[in-house]
Formats: sequence, structure tokens, C-alpha cells
Amino acid sequence: MNVIHVAVKEIKSVLREPRTLLFMLAFPVVLMLILGTALSNAFSNVTSVGNLTLLYNDVSGQPQLTRAWQAFAQAIGEQGVESTPAEDGQDGRERVQEGEYAGYVELRSDGMAFYGSSWRSIESNILQGMLTAFADRYNLAAAALGSDPSKAEAVLAAADGDAGAAFIRETALDPDKSPDSIGYYAIAMSTMIALYASVSGSHLFRSERTRHTAIRLLAAPIGKGELFAGKVIGCTIINLLCVLLVVLFSRFVFQADWGDHFGLVFLVLASLVALAVSIGLGIGSIGRGDSAGSIIMIFAQIASFVGGAYFPLAAGIGSFIGIVSYLSPLRWANMSLIGMIYLDDTSSVWPTVGLNLGLAAAFLFVSGFMMSKREAF
Repeated sequence: MNVIHVAVKEIKSVLREPRTLLFMLAFPVVLMLILGTALSNAFSNVTSVGNLTLLYNDVSGQPQLTRAWQAFAQAIGEQGVESTPAEDGQDGRERVQEGEYAGYVELRSDGMAFYGSSWRSIESNILQGMLTAFADRYNLAAAALGSDPSKAEAVLAAADGDAGAAFIRETALDPDKSPDSIGYYAIAMSTMIALYASVSGSHLFRSERTRHTAIRLLAAPIGKGELFAGKVIGCTIINLLCVLLVVLFSRFVFQADWGDHFGLVFLVLASLVALAVSIGLGIGSIGRGDSAGSIIMIFAQIASFVGGAYFPLAAGIGSFIGIVSYLSPLRWANMSLIGMIYLDDTSSVWPTVGLNLGLAAAFLFVSGFMMSKREAF
């Protein structure tokens, strides 16, 4: 019962400090709005391109290649690519250099030669990809011609219809959902403010000394263990409530997607808050004075930066920041939440929760041991 009383007292103490609540609630919401709006284009899956214009010159002298190219030109024309035959004596490469066309291709008896525009690199790369697909299909048809001409015709006809479906199957592996800027920063800011619970943890007992209430607590009829547990529970609950308010605000005001696994989302965030409080408490019990608070702030800033709070980190990057990012608790939580919300993958949730709670228990053990060796806080 004493533990509950201490926890309630800790919650009331935080609620009486409007500056702390303002920081825990307004700071992530404002950052979410600023970063989510300013970096919206970085999360867009749509890129606008100019007109796809392709100049070609057929000098192959091979009727089969000519027929295949005409079918291909008709197919890409339906997709918005304008293919134009070069006139006699016209220098296609010069026309591309002048920017009139995004690319120029010569059909030769020994293959194709493509020249792309450096001024229109996106359009040029798209055309190059289309031509590579055409060349691969034609080479496949040429190889099939030696064994069965009917199969070669079917492969070439695949660009026009379903005749080649039995020979070539193309499958796109694009995810159904991916986070937009608001969705990403709703997750990133929620986990970041959960990590900032470490600041509250570092002040958990130091605030009693600064308010000159430590002696009164020690004189009260309550054991150190109960006092320790009550303050940790109270600090964890109030910080978790702040995080949940940020989540709810992002969900109903910014329309951020938090998926359907609400219980698992709560579990990941709760474990991260518990870890943050225990880290702050552990460092606060070792350090003295303002040094512990400074260390915690530096840790929170670095962990937020390399953990993806301010910009997304691509999975599997091999840079120094990419390697260090896996040491940040934010990285574990963000990856778990994004996979769960947008890929319906919950496989990383339990390892993340287990790791967070395991490290939290280790820091709490160190803090409790240091506290038991002292006569005062």
C-alpha cells in the first residue's frame, strides 16, 4: 500500500510542474508538425517526370527485330512514351544533346545502342529500363527460336497480351503501405519523448534533495525498497501517459496511421518508457549534482539523432551512423513499430520488448544497490 501512495505522490508532483508537461506534450507535437510538413516530399512514392520522348533508328536489316520493335513501340506508346523514327541523315545523338529527346536508340544487327540525355536523367533512366526489358525479351525469343519457333513467337507476343504468360511471369514486390511523413514522425516523436523519460528518471531522487524533502522521506515509516519502487512506478506511469497523449493527438488530429495492433504498440512504448526511466535512474544514482543531468541530456540527444528521430535511416546501411544506430533504443522501437503498423509484421515486437525490459531490470538493480549503500538519497 505504501508503494501506491508513493506512486500517486510522484504523479501529483509532476502534474504540479506545468513546464515539464509542456515539454513532454508540446515539444513532440510541434516537431511532428514541422518535420512532417517540411519533409513530406522525402516520403512521397510519386515522382513527376516530363514527356518521355524516344528517337530511334532501325538499321538492323532484320525483319524479325523490326516487327518486335514495332510491337514494343506500340506498347510503350500506350504508356505515354512517344517514339519517333529518325529521318535520313539525322544525327540522333545531337538531338538528344540539344534536349529535344530524352533518349536515342539505334537498332543494329549486333544489338542496340542507347544514348541518354544527361539533362533529363530521370526520363533517360526510365527509357533505359524499358529498353533493357525489351532486349532481354528479344534475346530470350532468339534463344527459343533455335529449339521451337512457336515459343519464340509467344515470347515476343507477351508484350501485347497474355500469349506469353506461360513463359514469362512478372511479379512486383511492393509493400501495400508505407509511412508518409506524418506517419513516420508520429512514431519517431512518440518514441523520442518516451526516451526523454530518462531525464525524469535522473531527477527522481535528486529532486528530493533540492526540495529538501529527502530527510522527511527517510524519517517516514516506509522502507527504502517501497520508496524506490513507488517512485519508479509513478515516474513510469506519468511519462507513459504523456506518450499516449502524443499518440492519440497524432492519431486524431494529424490522422497518423497506428495500425490495428494497439495492444502491442502500447507494449513497445511502455517497455521503452520503463527502459528510459531506469537508464536515467541508474545514471543519476552513479553521478552526483548536475553531471548526471548533463550526461542524460547528451545521451538522449545522441540516441535520438542516430535512432531516426529527426530523419529516417535506411535499413542495412553500412555507414558509421548506420552501425551506431543499432545501439539506440529508438532504433529498436521504431523498426518494430513500423514493421508492425505498415507490414503487419509482429516478429520483432517481443525481442524488442524483452531487450528493453531486460536492460531496464539491470539498470534498476544497479540503482537499487547504490541506493541501499547510502544513508541518504
